[in-house]
Amino acid sequence: MLEEPIVATLSGGDKFVRIIADITKNVEGSGKTLSVGFLDGSTYPDGTSTPLVAAVQEFGSPSRNIPPRPFFRNMIARKHNEWPSAVAELLKANNYNVTKALMQTGEGIKGQLQQSIKDTNTPPLAPATIKRKGFSTPLIDTGHMINSIDYKVE
Repeated sequence: MLEEPIVATLSGGDKFVRIIADITKNVEGSGKTLSVGFLDGSTYPDGTSTPLVAAVQEFGSPSRNIPPRPFFRNMIARKHNEWPSAVAELLKANNYNVTKALMQTGEGIKGQLQQSIKDTNTPPLAPATIKRKGFSTPLIDTGHMINSIDYKVE
């Protein structure tokens, strides 16, 4: 038995073409890159590199008796699966404006990284460090490192 062909009609073709053109204009060839974290040039008031301090905290420094506290890697491991769908939703919500979507993504990941610093509490600080600081929260001393997290879209 032969099936009858399905016939469909499309109206508003010009509008569809304009919408696709608008989307393509914002997405095609955008070549945008999002960077989130401790950006080059960020320093403490005394000139110490913020990315260097963050790396020492992340990976530790055995020669200085600083254990690793992997706040960055842990955040990536916990959150990276959420990012593709979040970017897709933000692209759609922003009419496929890549720059806007990536800036919003950057703000979100910045918050996730700051939260990871707040949540990292192992290994505990040495008693001498707690005495010097007056509190036992690892990774937060002056607040400079956590407040230096930033993002950029290029």
